[in-house]
Order: sequence, then C-alpha cells, then structure tokens
Amino acid sequence: MVWQANLVRKEFGGTSPIGHTVKSPRGPSEAIRLTKQRVHQSFFRDAVLSSYEETCCVTGLAVRECLVASHIVPWSEDDRFRTDPTNGLCLSATFDRLFDAGLMTVSSDLIIHFSSHVMKSQNSVTRGLLACYHARPLRKPHRFLPSGERLEWHRKNRFKE
Repeated sequence: MVWQANLVRKEFGGTSPIGHTVKSPRGPSEAIRLTKQRVHQSFFRDAVLSSYEETCCVTGLAVRECLVASHIVPWSEDDRFRTDPTNGLCLSATFDRLFDAGLMTVSSDLIIHFSSHVMKSQNSVTRGLLACYHARPLRKPHRFLPSGERLEWHRKNRFKE
C-alpha cells in the first residue's frame, strides 16, 4: 500500500518521503490554544448524510465512518451556506479530498467530472478507482438537492480543468 501511495504521489507531482531523513521534534508535545470551534456542524452533517441515506453519492459506499458531509462552497468562503444542506454532498473521505482539491467537480445536471490531471493518469489504481466515475451521474439525494449555483461556484473557483 505504501508503494502504491508513493506511485500516486509521484504521478501528481509530490515528493516521496522515502530517503528523507526524519528528525524527532524537540520540546513539549502539547500546548494549550484558544481556537474557534465550528458550531452547527453536526446539524449539517446529519442533514446531508440523511439526505443521501448515508451513502456516498459517487461510489455508493455506505460506511458512515468513512463518509463526509462535504461543503460545495467551503465553510471559509461564505458563511451564508455553512449549514445549508443544499451546499453539501455526501462523499467518502477520498472523494471529499478530491472535491476539495479541485480534482473532481459536479455539473449542474449532477454529472461527475474529473480534472484532466486525473483522467490522463497512467496509473492503473488511479484509473480503476477514480476515472471510472467520470461522466457518470451523481446519486441524487432524496431531499436537499445540491444547489446548481453552488456547484457552478465550485467549477469556476476550485475545479482544475
């Protein structure tokens, strides 16, 4: 599995940690911090996951522990949509990361699209696990259909053609 991760990292331009010297950190391993905490996040998660019947809208994976209520317009971008379930997709953790990174998007007619970076991959794992969903329809929620306007925002502001 590590070998495959390094192949994918290499393909997408990352550097491999193999061969790098790892230095142990020094000093205390904990610190007290005052931080902001998201409130109402559990409402958003429950609303989005229940809308998709706790199933990833791309893959059909139905393992709650692996699912993310993914914001279409990120939490940090616009506070008006933070708790709006029409600003959410139920995605498995991998597809949530792809969506956040702009390597995957969804059209207003709910068709899944991957960036050319993913689609041109020669890696069989990438092609087998990701590209096979390209141009396929999203599994529609039984309520809280994703906002076409927010999906358009994602395509224009996050998606890496």
